[in-house]
Amino acid sequence: MTSVSLLAYETAQVAGLSVGQAKAMAATGAISVTPGWEPGSWTVAAGPQVGVLRAGEVEVRIRPRITIARLIFMLGYSTDPRSWRDDPAGLEDQPDLWPAMAQVFVRQAERALERGILQGYRTEESAKLVLRGRLREADQLRMHAGLAVPLEVRFDEYDVDIPENRLLRAAGERLVKLPRLAAPAMRRLRHLLAYLADVSRLIPGQPLPATQPSRLNARYLPALALARMVLSSRSVDMLDSGVRATGFLVNMNTVFEDFVTVAFTEALRSYGGRCVPQDRHILDDARQVKLRPDLVRYGPEGQPVAVVDAKYKSEAPAGYPYADLYQLLAYCTALRLPVGHLIYAEGDVTAVRVHVPNAGITIVQHALNLTQSVPALLADISALAREMTPEVAPAA
Repeated sequence: MTSVSLLAYETAQVAGLSVGQAKAMAATGAISVTPGWEPGSWTVAAGPQVGVLRAGEVEVRIRPRITIARLIFMLGYSTDPRSWRDDPAGLEDQPDLWPAMAQVFVRQAERALERGILQGYRTEESAKLVLRGRLREADQLRMHAGLAVPLEVRFDEYDVDIPENRLLRAAGERLVKLPRLAAPAMRRLRHLLAYLADVSRLIPGQPLPATQPSRLNARYLPALALARMVLSSRSVDMLDSGVRATGFLVNMNTVFEDFVTVAFTEALRSYGGRCVPQDRHILDDARQVKLRPDLVRYGPEGQPVAVVDAKYKSEAPAGYPYADLYQLLAYCTALRLPVGHLIYAEGDVTAVRVHVPNAGITIVQHALNLTQSVPALLADISALAREMTPEVAPAA
């Protein structure tokens, strides 16, 4: 087994890859693989995706530039900011995302199930030989016109086959397929799946089932947040050049944007108004140029009062070194705002103010230090939120 370890956005020279393996890896779009300078070598360049890729006997592990515990916190906070208030414990020695995710998930799932598996009502439609619940007259006439049985009925069933348990089972089945998963985590995941054996599998390709937080499923909420993270991550399983590439990946750009959006929404809540993520706007009269800022804050009267765009890494496409500034300038122009806020992960840029005199617009670049403690990180976000709302005082 050839193992390659990279940081996100890092490049390395690798030997020992076959042409088929290189093409299969590159076809995933998670990394780029090009011939190297030395005969038989390859240049492997990672992008924003972190996780693990495998093609044949080659494994590429892409690690984030922050700790695994901090990455899982950001993922969890974006899903449920009230339940995730600090880094998950016990991950200090974990260098890779998915084994750590499996460890945290199985721990939370076991806590959710320690008082027994949750049961609830679900509506089922099926054909029965006896009447149960209500008869579906239209379906009965369409499918069995003139026949006394079977009967097309709709009824409520009270059992364990509910969305909460389906999500836990689906996440466990996905994690148990991870390569190089530690034996203790594998045993605990298999035990969890055996406990959920009476729960239906989710249908691949269908949207994840909705769940509503309540007093009854409160003990499930942390595990459900993790299950949704696992199931919403990118899965790779493709065949190219006769070599199968598989993998589990998370996009750091998306992680950072989601975290910033949720964190600033929470921080701005006390100032009134409302925050809308990924709000749709139009730049031109012909309504051809569509814009989607990461976050727009509206005042009490419904007018835009602040716009935020988050970038994990400063992008500088060839010929457009200030693409991020151009994008935010367009947002401010469309929303008629004098100030826009561009949030970066610290390390790529420094905090500066860019004033555009002919447009009367100022773009403020902020740099978030993701390596500091969670309370300090959230305090910095609260301070930036206050800077975005100079016109109001926080509600008591």
